[in-house]
Amino acid sequence: MEIENEQTENISSTELDNLSDTPFSGDEENAGSEEIKTEINGNWIPATSINEAKINARAKRRLRKNSSRDSGRGDSVSDNGEPPKSGVTVPTSPKGKYLDRRSRSGKGRGLPKKGGKGVWGPPGQVYDLDEVDIKDPNYDDDQDNCVYETVVLPLDERAFDKTLTPIIQEYFEHGDTNEVAEMLKNLNLGEMKYSVPVLAVSLALEGKASHREMTSKLLADLYGTVVSRQDVEKSFDHLLRDLPELVLDTPRAPQLVGQFIARAVGDGILCSSYIDGYRGTVDCVHARAALDRATVLLSMTKGGKRVDNVWGSGGGQQSVNHLVKEAVVMVLESTGDTNFKMMLNLLKSLWRSAVITMDQMKRGYERIYREIPDINLDVPHSYSVLERFVEECFSAGIISKPLRDLCPSRGRKRFVSEGDGGRLKAESY
Repeated sequence: MEIENEQTENISSTELDNLSDTPFSGDEENAGSEEIKTEINGNWIPATSINEAKINARAKRRLRKNSSRDSGRGDSVSDNGEPPKSGVTVPTSPKGKYLDRRSRSGKGRGLPKKGGKGVWGPPGQVYDLDEVDIKDPNYDDDQDNCVYETVVLPLDERAFDKTLTPIIQEYFEHGDTNEVAEMLKNLNLGEMKYSVPVLAVSLALEGKASHREMTSKLLADLYGTVVSRQDVEKSFDHLLRDLPELVLDTPRAPQLVGQFIARAVGDGILCSSYIDGYRGTVDCVHARAALDRATVLLSMTKGGKRVDNVWGSGGGQQSVNHLVKEAVVMVLESTGDTNFKMMLNLLKSLWRSAVITMDQMKRGYERIYREIPDINLDVPHSYSVLERFVEECFSAGIISKPLRDLCPSRGRKRFVSEGDGGRLKAESY
């Protein structure tokens, strides 16, 4: 038997193709169990072994033909359109094998791989800092000692005015010097630091007295952090030279600049000998008037007058307005005449001593006029009390007639009863 198997293996495929496709004849089928042998190359081989070899050769030819025709198309089919029998392995395209990203380890659900080279990795993965590779051809020894900083270019004259003008105008609204200082620290002012007081004073000259007071306070708070004493002196030198142009828009500019100089000396941000350095060297009439005004104000300090009161108030606009508002609110919330008279005398005293200016008194009352609808929710008779207090303040000369006429009124009529004959009921306080 072993000899027959060895002989079958030695048969070439060419010899198998030349064999007849009909393995049995009619006599051979009726032969029963009688074994039939065929002679090939002088060797006698059983017919059953030859038939099996021919069938396997035809199956291999069909598989090679289908694999080359349907490579990369999934499962191959036979010539009759039927899928191959179980146990027969269908070859796949080599190209599709390498491009397939599915796992070939036989594990998992067959989904694309996560992580690895050239991919982002699974969601939520935290990457550590990349370590410097010393063997990298582009490695430089100096790169370990490099310090990277954000470089802010210095502002030129055009960008300076465009950037700082809105900052100072907003400061006149909120009055917070710390916010202005923080914004200026984030800018690279360079050699334009002296222009900060110049721009602030120029805008204050066109504003109100409260704006000038806020500007003096701003310069005092910026001293030492944003501007130095040399910057302040340079800024006032620039203002004195520009007085002929400032007078065109503000006729009182020489007197106002003199008051700014006196206030700066009083706040300690300008040297007291600053005015003495201009003696006998000033040819401009406006500059000489400003220096004379500053000299007069500084000489009055010896008589007890405060330099920080040159603008008619001893504090900022926001604090004085809040004082006026809170005084009126206390009158509205009180239930007797005691607080009414005390607050009236307080405002009258502050007005006569020039601690509160006309503009500050007006702003304080305007804030009350805007908030009276909300106050009335807690104090039902606030409208009638406010009308009475405003009338008393006008009689005392604290507020003007236009400000009195702006006082809001509910205008509601109340009757005693249906049979009162149309008589109005007086509002009780």
